[in-house]
Amino acid sequence: LRNLTREAGFGMTGMQTEDAISVRDPAMHWSGEKALFSMIIGAPPVQYQYRDDYWQLYEVSGLGQGATVSITRVAGQPADYNNVQAAYLADDSLVFVSDRPRNGQRHLYPQLDEYESTPTPTGLWKLEPATGVLKLLQHSPSGSFDPFLDRYGRIVFTRWDHLQRDQQGDEEDNPYGAFDVPSEAPGAQPLQSRTEVFPEPRIGSANVAGLRFNHFMPWMVRADGTGEETLNHVGRHELHAYFERSFLDDDALDDFNPGASGRPNTNSVLNLIHTTDDPTRAGRYLSIHVPEFGTHGAGQLIAFDAEPEREARAIEIDYLSGIEGSVFPNPAPPDFARYRNPVALGDGQLLASHTTTAGYASNLGTRPSPQPSYQFRIRRLLEGGNGQVSPGTPLTAGIVRTVSFYDPDVLVSYTGPFWELSPIGVISRVRPAVVGEPALETPEQAAVADADFSLASLTSFLRAWNLGLVVVRNVTTRDALDRQQPYNLRVPGGVQTVANGGQLYDVAHMQVIQGDQVRGYGDVDDPSPGRRVLARWLTDLAAMRFNRPNAGGPPGSVPIASDGSVAVFVPAGRALSWQINAPDGEPVVRERYWLSLQAGEIRACDGCHGATTTNQAGQAPAQNPPLALTELLTWFDATHERMFANGFQQNP
Repeated sequence: LRNLTREAGFGMTGMQTEDAISVRDPAMHWSGEKALFSMIIGAPPVQYQYRDDYWQLYEVSGLGQGATVSITRVAGQPADYNNVQAAYLADDSLVFVSDRPRNGQRHLYPQLDEYESTPTPTGLWKLEPATGVLKLLQHSPSGSFDPFLDRYGRIVFTRWDHLQRDQQGDEEDNPYGAFDVPSEAPGAQPLQSRTEVFPEPRIGSANVAGLRFNHFMPWMVRADGTGEETLNHVGRHELHAYFERSFLDDDALDDFNPGASGRPNTNSVLNLIHTTDDPTRAGRYLSIHVPEFGTHGAGQLIAFDAEPEREARAIEIDYLSGIEGSVFPNPAPPDFARYRNPVALGDGQLLASHTTTAGYASNLGTRPSPQPSYQFRIRRLLEGGNGQVSPGTPLTAGIVRTVSFYDPDVLVSYTGPFWELSPIGVISRVRPAVVGEPALETPEQAAVADADFSLASLTSFLRAWNLGLVVVRNVTTRDALDRQQPYNLRVPGGVQTVANGGQLYDVAHMQVIQGDQVRGYGDVDDPSPGRRVLARWLTDLAAMRFNRPNAGGPPGSVPIASDGSVAVFVPAGRALSWQINAPDGEPVVRERYWLSLQAGEIRACDGCHGATTTNQAGQAPAQNPPLALTELLTWFDATHERMFANGFQQNP
């Protein structure tokens, strides 16, 4: 057992002051010869002192027996922000989690989550240490976590999906002092108002169910930041249990029941974190199914298969430990176990951090003399004949230390075992191929050609103006399992997709929502640090300038073409969502997730909540060349032809 940081001269024993450290999140290089981790340095040397220290990324080498350890800070990372959970990419650049503001503007720090308005990471970031180039891969209003590159070249990560209205700011008496700011611009003055426009309210009405949306899901994105979506397009309908329909006065809509849905997966899960892949079985992933509160991210160990070609509907959850690990049994059964940080080694061994405490984590001692109820130890897991695992022998004999520190108000002293978290295998692995954005699919290529437009010119324009392009082939087609939002849809005078004789909804507009960091808290004259992201109608100046006008449509909207298609320019590097609206502007179908695009990215899908295998009418996914894309490019060419002459540069 080696203490690598101590060998390299970091840390201190006993009283923890300026040289104190804490470390987290190790990740091995493909060679097996070095690793990344995060470390924070410094603790208050005197009582009541608060320090502004930040988690930073470090690289450690010299891991072999008899080798001399070396630890260096990773160059080029944001210096005054918290950078954690880094992993190597195929080209040796790094992906990591940071709380650096999306646009780098310090007055927006920290970003506050969509739940209790507390500081959260802003998304996944990419760093090229050799050049110092830093790039936001995806923007998450409530945070992204635990990225890694799987064998297929996909960055797989956990995202907190919480697209709902602000529960800290929707009460009449406003106990948290919530207020809006008109924009993200420096110096924007607080308003004496609170306005929310999307999604529907948390508290329902006579005909609209309230929306409370809160879970952790596995997501994926390419190493260049394109193609962000849930892993294999899996969603609530494949993984979750009960949730409500959107409109209460439409009897054709159903509250979701997994047993009645006909999906193959019989084991429901809600929150999956600490996801990792199994090097011994292609397409196999381990994850932890956790309760919402009180377990330090520990819960039930599960597994699932999600190789790229697997349809979302075919993903099934295997319970590798008892379901009680994801809830709060009290008292605990004799074989109770709660896990976190699973890892599969190259020889098939499973390791995980483990504790047997059943209820909420608590302090069994006092504030100055704590004794945590949870005692995490890394254990080898034993596989039983029933397909489940049980905790085996600990990996170490226990790491017992005596430390003291200011918290900063009280002097805390602790003697006892340290927690053991985050095991990784020190082993070389095959480096995945570098995967870039794929070629535009045939229907979209045909639509671009029909407009007599150059795809290369389109991409150049998007990059020059920091825009992406969203294309939907037919908004009237939806996945067969989704009977919670309207699915009998018609474009007036155009296409329709009807599953049964239920209510038929006309749709005429797609309204785009952008995530703006414009909700603050506290006294408007002396606000608390940071802001929460709120949903706002599309206001990005470039997108508004270049989208086709939609006379009579709701703000931030574009028209739906007669074939059900939509094409809309959107700002890159910012969380987005959308909804489709009736001719009078009333929302019909709302998106449930945030999504962000890269500059130059063209995202095309067959429908809003597109079909995994078949749509609501039993049809295959839409393959029509989207008319809206042809119409948008034809209009753009005629309206902005002067832009071609100057290479799409940003000038009036």
